[in-house]
Amino acid sequence: MADVSDQLRNDILSGDFPPGERLIELQLTERYGVGRAAIRAAIVELSAEGLVVHETNRGAAVRRVPIEEAIEIAEAREVLEGLLARRAAERAGDDERAELSQIVAEMRAAVSDNRQADYSELNRLLHRRIREISGHQTASQLVANLRNRGAHHQFRLATMPGRSSDSLVQHAAIVEAIVDGDGERAAEAMRLHLLSVRDVLVSWVEQPRS
Repeated sequence: MADVSDQLRNDILSGDFPPGERLIELQLTERYGVGRAAIRAAIVELSAEGLVVHETNRGAAVRRVPIEEAIEIAEAREVLEGLLARRAAERAGDDERAELSQIVAEMRAAVSDNRQADYSELNRLLHRRIREISGHQTASQLVANLRNRGAHHQFRLATMPGRSSDSLVQHAAIVEAIVDGDGERAAEAMRLHLLSVRDVLVSWVEQPRS
């Protein structure tokens, strides 16, 4: 059986437990088939990751990440994932280059067929594989944590009209640079991709309130 922390994390990131929802120990023990001690340990672990918060008189709940924090996350990812893309371009072998190209081809098909859920999953897979290929454990772990914390805003971003098409072009440029072994171009393509994410988040803050 998968670790309860992994199961709870995945359920939060997939939206089964949306931001603000209470995490009730008894219900979680029944859901995951473990004791309360395991649930409490998982909640402590996910609290440290910024996914869960303890609220006064309410107990544990899925943390709401403010849009301002999501902007900071995107800015941090610009630097870290640029490094990872550069390292991936320097380290990728033929099989890994072919794999990344295949992921982009599948992303293109998902956009063409308007399969938004598939595109989002392929997006996550592509970023994860770039992290893994880079071989930079410290930056990879930091980015994985940042992506998890910003997952709710990423989902909203992914559902914007036309966003998948723009994102596809950006991801294709990243992979093309990695396949060419051009670390500087890969880093810049990744930076521009995440800058576009940041710009959309900033535009949400600047929208007039009704």
